[in-house]
Amino acid sequence: MQIEDVIKKITPLDAKAMKAAKERQDFLTKPKESLGILEELSIKVAGIQGSARPSIKNKVIITMAGDHGVAEEGVSAYPSEVTPQMVYNFLRGGAGINVLARHAGTRVVVVDMGVASDMNLKDSDGFLNKKIAHGTKNFTKGAAMTREEAIRSIEAGIEVVEEQIKKGMDIVGTGDMGIGNTTPSSAIAAVITGQRARKVTGRGTGIGEAAFENKVKVIKKALKLNNPNPKDAIDVLAKVGGFEIGGLVGVILAGAANRTPVVIDGFISGAAALIATEMAPQAKEYIIASHQSAEAGHRVTLEYMQLKPLLNLNLRLGEGTGAALGISLVEAGVKILNEMATFAEAGVSGAEK
Repeated sequence: MQIEDVIKKITPLDAKAMKAAKERQDFLTKPKESLGILEELSIKVAGIQGSARPSIKNKVIITMAGDHGVAEEGVSAYPSEVTPQMVYNFLRGGAGINVLARHAGTRVVVVDMGVASDMNLKDSDGFLNKKIAHGTKNFTKGAAMTREEAIRSIEAGIEVVEEQIKKGMDIVGTGDMGIGNTTPSSAIAAVITGQRARKVTGRGTGIGEAAFENKVKVIKKALKLNNPNPKDAIDVLAKVGGFEIGGLVGVILAGAANRTPVVIDGFISGAAALIATEMAPQAKEYIIASHQSAEAGHRVTLEYMQLKPLLNLNLRLGEGTGAALGISLVEAGVKILNEMATFAEAGVSGAEK
């Protein structure tokens, strides 16, 4: 499906369903609003699904993988070969995301968006090959990708969601894997939020002071060289982004278009959300920020989008780990709405007026 067609399908949340869900919450056996954000989540999901009694059963985390040419500039503590190695680890079920997904009862779908090596894997329930190229180019020497590749990466993400919707998915979490990908995420954040590169740059995989200073220098050089247009989100993605980031943009847009809650993970997902919401501001209503990561730029991106994170656990792993925890909380809120008894049903006296 074309990006423009997907964006046209994104409509406001269902106010009638939200009103009905709020009314039910207020008659459950508890003081009004005493379950706070859990109540808010259930009402939001009601509006997203267009149902006063929303349901969450088929949970999926889509973890996009891609390599980055800028990694050769020494911006990460780990070598690029870790990206494909971790993809295999995901598929064996041995990574952090696998553990937390099992905990949350969530399926994980790993997508090769641009791993720099051939994975020699066939498409399956847990793996999809949507490779755009063998990694992006080093954006200190030119654009990370062409505009056509940026569009293809977004459309690939849309395709993945459409495929999962057909399998019954009713909530989606975003995840990422790509050595060096906090560098393009910082570059995207700097362009779109208008903040200085240093303010939106963190230590990623745990780099030292010298490497951090180099990372800031690399981002500044890339922004000066490529001059991405902040008014053209696809231009920003093409010039300083990543294939997995583009894929996540597609996931967010398609999730919103299909009235599906989109629970975003950390900084890389946040950078994708920046691109997606610049392209389709209405999509923001469908996004739930699972947590605020330890990366400096993530707080800036969430504040820019006016998204309030559910958790702050100093996570900085990515993969979709925060999203798995976030999905668990969203599901808890929906279960409260659906399974808790009202005062009338329980024969409990309500509050005195």
